[in-house]
Amino acid sequence: MSLLHTKQISPTTQFGIWTIEEDESFFTEQMTLTDAEQLRLAQIKGVRRLEWLAGRWLVHRMSGAGERLLCQADEYGKPHLPNSSYEMSLSHSGTYAAAILSEQAVGIDIQKIVEKIGKIAHKYMRPEETASLDEHEIEHLHIYWGAKEALYKAYGRRQLDFKQHIHIEPFVYRENGQCKGRVEKDDFKATYDVYFERVEGYVLVYAIQA
Repeated sequence: MSLLHTKQISPTTQFGIWTIEEDESFFTEQMTLTDAEQLRLAQIKGVRRLEWLAGRWLVHRMSGAGERLLCQADEYGKPHLPNSSYEMSLSHSGTYAAAILSEQAVGIDIQKIVEKIGKIAHKYMRPEETASLDEHEIEHLHIYWGAKEALYKAYGRRQLDFKQHIHIEPFVYRENGQCKGRVEKDDFKATYDVYFERVEGYVLVYAIQA
């Protein structure tokens, strides 16, 4: 089994990380996929098939349910658990799958740290966010990006501009910490508690609506 890490953040919120070391047959033997899931899997190519399967298996392991909770996409494409009080979010990068379950709106993102993120920073960083960068610029940028991805997923309705609609309160970089974020678009406004941590060569960020 490759469950790397789980954390109970609160009585109603937990996240988990799965190190993907198995092949597809491991997951398809553990889970009985519905016809709709089999159709969706058939549309996915390459390594993303394995990521898709690992994410759903991780959610099942975290739920502790005897029968697997089905993960479906809503009208906006956001994954959710029908007939459950829990909100959920998934992310994949490299050999990791990450998931978060909560009774509040949540989002999660895991990203491999790469130098090239600096080339796209102007597309998502606000001036006050850029001003907070320090000597750990690449890692810092990944946290900002991950935080905005997590808020985007928690919002769940698409059509958010990362620079215009998603605000992350400037923070001092450290390997494990937290900050605040908010989404403001039209008449929608919400604030989020954002948590981040290093996982080997990756950055994990998750957000919970306050």
